[in-house]
Amino acid sequence: MTNLVNLASRFLPLASRFTHHVSRITYYALLATLLIYPLRGAPVSSALAQGSITIEDRGVALEFPERLTFSAHIESRAEIERVVLEYGVDKLTCGTVTAKAFPDFEPGAAAEVSWTWEMLQSGAEPPGAQVWYRWRVTDKAGNERVSDEQRAVWLDDQHAWRSISRDVLTLHWYAGTREFAEDLLNSAVDSLAQLSQTTGVAPEAPIDMYIYADTADMQDAILYEPGWTGGQAYSDHNILLIGISPDLLEWGKDTEAHELTHVLVGHLTFSCLSSMPNWLSEGIAVYGEGGLDPASQAALDRAIRADQLFSVRALSSGFSEHPDKADLSYSQSYSLVNYLVSEHGSDKLLALFRNLRDGMTIEAALNQVYGFGLDGLEDGWRASIGAQPHRAEGAVPTPTPMPTPVPTYRPISGAPLAPPVDSAQAATPLPVPTEQATTTAAAPPSPAPAATGLAQSEVNSPFAAPLLIGIVAVVLAIGAVILSVRSRKSL
Repeated sequence: MTNLVNLASRFLPLASRFTHHVSRITYYALLATLLIYPLRGAPVSSALAQGSITIEDRGVALEFPERLTFSAHIESRAEIERVVLEYGVDKLTCGTVTAKAFPDFEPGAAAEVSWTWEMLQSGAEPPGAQVWYRWRVTDKAGNERVSDEQRAVWLDDQHAWRSISRDVLTLHWYAGTREFAEDLLNSAVDSLAQLSQTTGVAPEAPIDMYIYADTADMQDAILYEPGWTGGQAYSDHNILLIGISPDLLEWGKDTEAHELTHVLVGHLTFSCLSSMPNWLSEGIAVYGEGGLDPASQAALDRAIRADQLFSVRALSSGFSEHPDKADLSYSQSYSLVNYLVSEHGSDKLLALFRNLRDGMTIEAALNQVYGFGLDGLEDGWRASIGAQPHRAEGAVPTPTPMPTPVPTYRPISGAPLAPPVDSAQAATPLPVPTEQATTTAAAPPSPAPAATGLAQSEVNSPFAAPLLIGIVAVVLAIGAVILSVRSRKSL
């Protein structure tokens, strides 16, 4: 405070002397500079306040697939008042989504904080999901600090994951040779090209494929899925999972095409206003595989002859967990999509997808594109395959709650585990988050104005800038009076 008073006492004679030697324009330019001075000093206070809090991120500890724990060490010049963990996952959403957690900590100027994300409570993210997070800390002096954003891959570390890429696809695997992985990757690329040619659906973003050694390994990595699941598509994450052992390579290629179609179509039709019926989602996926295998076609033909087909409305919900009913539901769904493409063309199918993306119900979307709704679709499709006309009391599949990702049934129960990978063949594994500490540096303070004669602590004071502005205002008023008096004397 003494320095501020001394500074003011020096400003008054300075103003008086300047009125003798400079013009009014020069004088007011000087005063404008004096006004700007405290304003230039204001950001320094904010920057130094940022530097009063340090955050040392301690990384993320994974207990896959059930939970992950975030940790950090925090220090501040003042007592820490609040710690917030802001976090989220890279995926399609209906807006900017930032989750917040408020970990407990002991009061003081330093704190060890941690918070655990329980997947069993919130619902699991898929293996390979990209998790981001940052720490936001405030102290009782009103300072706030936000750490740099950190990222972690939600993936089990018990497997030695390897990766290869081609075009927009990256395949991750741990069991089998590199030739096995390249065979699967090349088949996936060919499937995308075929799907684009026949339906017009093409990738809009990179896709990650995680290949487990068998269905048992895959099911251990995900929560709350039916026991028959052999593949899983997460279109909002652009991720797919499949359990493929080397002796089931051909089935694996078909399932790849199936799940890739789910990812592509799910990404294309993503909407917060409507959802795709199950028959359309699964039907286009089987279409992407290239059609039905002989056994599935034979089962569909038997159901047609016996008049045991499910209604289209029933197929709009989840499929039964009973293998035979599930297989018939998939086959019938494919037949419906094949009817739409073969009778009305792929352009109309793309238009149907876009209508669903834009929020239309399936009934309205069908009517807008084809001129008929679900009942009209069923009538036309049944006539095309030689089935009996639809009856309201027809067979219905047992409804099953379906998660957002869409599972594919496995081909054989208890498929053999693939042989272990030779370590000499191992490439760089997919990065997995560790508990190794990383230090987050504080944001550098803005440079203080040169040659001010003020201590840094005074610039930091919340009262310094208002006092300086008040002093300069007084100097301006006195200077104006002096100029006015001298002007009258000259007259």
